Amino acid sequence: MVRHYPRHLRVLAVGLAGLAGFVDAIAFLQLGGFFVSFMSGNSTRLGVGLVQAGGVAATAAGLVVSFVAGVVLGSLTGRRAGFRQRSAVLALVVLLLTAAGLVQNLGQWLAGGLLLAMAMGAENAAFERDGQASFGVTYMTGALVRVGQGLATAATGGDRWGWTPYLFLWLGLVGGAWAGALAFAFAGGASVWIATLCAALLFTASLSAERVSHKGL
Repeated sequence: MVRHYPRHLRVLAVGLAGLAGFVDAIAFLQLGGFFVSFMSGNSTRLGVGLVQAGGVAATAAGLVVSFVAGVVLGSLTGRRAGFRQRSAVLALVVLLLTAAGLVQNLGQWLAGGLLLAMAMGAENAAFERDGQASFGVTYMTGALVRVGQGLATAATGGDRWGWTPYLFLWLGLVGGAWAGALAFAFAGGASVWIATLCAALLFTASLSAERVSHKGL
């Protein structure tokens, strides 16, 4: 649960949610309504596409498979990295975003989108514990459920502010999507390089935090 993490990791989680929103907005506009982090949306498009249009179904299925492959790759990377789990996962995200940018520079938008989906899948391994993601940073349905549950708890005399970290996660994703749409309006597909730079900054912040934590052990 995100609220059990120290503040600097909660800030990192919000930053990763913002990155996911940014990348998802770019892909949504590039690919004509498909997602690279919101797999519930793609799953719905897959089901509808199986009835209405085979091409839509194939694209949605490809993005879902790429996302899951990214989760697998991110989890394996993080588990092998030990205490540098988060920085290793974020280094992988940077590499996948870079690859997506290079592929898109060649005009291969769908192939680039598949790499973006893989990057977003990998990102979820940054907060993996005991083989399970503690919380999602690329999808917010669970966070909104936590907000609602937290408000119910506060209304019945429990923790008054336990829901706020999940609200910030959601706001991070929405803010990132807003920034991604704005960047796409000015830079088009080249805005993926802005996302790559942001991911590199998050990697650097994570690496610094891990160094400090390891020295304190």
